[in-house]
Amino acid sequence: MKINYDLHMHTALSPCSMEEMTPNNIVNMSLLCELDVIAVTDHNSCENVQAVLDVAAKTDLLVIPGVEVETAEEIHMVCLFETIDQAYVIQDEIYRRLPLRRNNTKIFGEQFLFNSEDDVIGQLDRLLSFATSISIDELVQLVVKLGGVCIPAHIDRPSYSVISNLGMLPEHLSLPVLEISRFNDLSDYVEKYKDHFLIQSSDAHELSVIGSCGGSMELATKSVHAVIQRLKHVM
Repeated sequence: MKINYDLHMHTALSPCSMEEMTPNNIVNMSLLCELDVIAVTDHNSCENVQAVLDVAAKTDLLVIPGVEVETAEEIHMVCLFETIDQAYVIQDEIYRRLPLRRNNTKIFGEQFLFNSEDDVIGQLDRLLSFATSISIDELVQLVVKLGGVCIPAHIDRPSYSVISNLGMLPEHLSLPVLEISRFNDLSDYVEKYKDHFLIQSSDAHELSVIGSCGGSMELATKSVHAVIQRLKHVM
């Protein structure tokens, strides 16, 4: 079956995201865009994922627990998991390896925590938009060990991407999936990265961008497990 996806989006926990990116707004907009599966991938945290999961549980929308990690090389990596508990393991490691810098809301913006009713239940004082001390090698190994998949984010961008920062894809790492940003045509990269599964997601920081890429994939069944397995195996 064909499923429509958007596997990279942020809640208002990410300091660069709009306050409108609440759990209910994200789920409802995703449904309006006729998406079947989304992934919540805030910067260096997954503390709003459970609230989005709770909202989506009342609908047909699948939500994949995720996080966008900034590695020691200042590379953004989208990490997706089958369960929230797996995501929390990575979050614990991120928090252990993230510099203890206080968020300056006037510069970076608020970092809101929500419940499933879209109530603000707190804010994270620790600045999330910063590089961890986790290398790309360490991160991929950790994610793969947990059964997840690690995706180099927006590899076509001139900053915070594996290509811009390293000048290449590390061949020794398990990176079956690559993400192209919404700003370019995915078809322009198919031949160059023919040994990889290319996806295109919105990297939404505001509601109007959700579902803007029109990404789709074929799956035998509609489930989080099936999506993760598809991403792990180039076909």
